[in-house]
Amino acid sequence: MALDFDFDVIARSWVYLFQTGMVFTVKLTALAMTGGIVLGTLLALMRLSSIRAVSLLASGYVNLVRSIPLVLVIFWFYFLVPYIAAWIIGAKEPVQVGAFTSALITFIMFEAAYYCEIMRGGIGSIARGQVWAGRALGMTYGQTMRHVVLPQAFRNMIPLLLTQTIVLFQDVSLVYVLSIPDFVGAASKVAQRDGRLVEMYSFVALVYLVLGLGLSSLVRRLQQRVAIIR
Repeated sequence: MALDFDFDVIARSWVYLFQTGMVFTVKLTALAMTGGIVLGTLLALMRLSSIRAVSLLASGYVNLVRSIPLVLVIFWFYFLVPYIAAWIIGAKEPVQVGAFTSALITFIMFEAAYYCEIMRGGIGSIARGQVWAGRALGMTYGQTMRHVVLPQAFRNMIPLLLTQTIVLFQDVSLVYVLSIPDFVGAASKVAQRDGRLVEMYSFVALVYLVLGLGLSSLVRRLQQRVAIIR
């Protein structure tokens, strides 16, 4: 079997895989991470709200999303949302959302539930005295969170946020089911074109392994530095 392994197909295709597939994967990961952290922060603040209805709404959303497989969320949003949007605006035809937009919104909504729990834990790790000190200085709740609590919480949460982003980077490969040319999708096209599935999927697995181990190592080092700063 080793003698049948065609390294030449990898040499011919790696530029296409990285310039097309990996660039798309990194772009979607970065946008979904940014949107997920923003929405996750909002959800965390809602969960910590003293208004019970607001807290229950955020808790229900987080628990619902975390109990559904991501691939199902991708399918549901891609196939159902165009019809739901058409029903809302009264259109006769389904609203064209687009594969990239659909995938981006899906990942933002899905990852926000996980970033929310990280944010909530980080905010909870800040001593209540910090909040009382901010209020004693005449700050509102929002100002206290923005200027006192969240900056400290973000510093403590950076390793966990980056770890979740690594998971997000790996999960982006699921957009392959929508025929989007991410890294896995690009490799699949080459594999089917040249009839070299073993070579291409082995190369993809190796790339994800190297990147995953490298990024995890960087996160561990950062976690140690954050611990020292504390």
